[in-house]
Amino acid sequence: MITMDDIIRDGHPTLRKTAEEVIMPPSEEDKQILNSLLDYVINSQNNEVAEKYGLRPGIGLAAPQINVSKRMIAVHVTGDRDELYSYALFNPRIISHSVEKAYLKSGEGCLSVDESFPGYVPRYARVTVKGFNADGEEVKIRLKGLPAICFQHEIDHLNGIMFYDHIDKVNPFKPLDGAIEIER
Repeated sequence: MITMDDIIRDGHPTLRKTAEEVIMPPSEEDKQILNSLLDYVINSQNNEVAEKYGLRPGIGLAAPQINVSKRMIAVHVTGDRDELYSYALFNPRIISHSVEKAYLKSGEGCLSVDESFPGYVPRYARVTVKGFNADGEEVKIRLKGLPAICFQHEIDHLNGIMFYDHIDKVNPFKPLDGAIEIER
């Protein structure tokens, strides 16, 4: 089981590396790592489990955050119509996206970042993601709103990009023209 002690913090070199593709079909070890990422995110949202094991709540986690530089992410998040997006993916990639942008009104946070980075993080409002599930089967997901933002945040981790890299350094709360503001 992944705990907060397993999650590396901002400044660790692995967080700035481009993660390696996972060879398909995935090895048992890779499947185990992928499933443990999803288990962490699900457990972190259960108040009793999170308190018992000292887990910081999160809606997504990428393998580089546990110092495994491989292209794996897990997301467990509810969309705007209470639909659950619970996915653990190997080699996820954005295959299409909207021109329209979106951002979280409250800003973004990260399990690997302890300090606060206030500001708007511009993201695509809608994305289509392709990847492979734990069984090595191809999955294609269309996303919008918070789930779209979460997937983009986690895929950024696979490319060595942190959420605060997207924040305007001069004016962090500069209005984003025509972007959708998402409440969380």
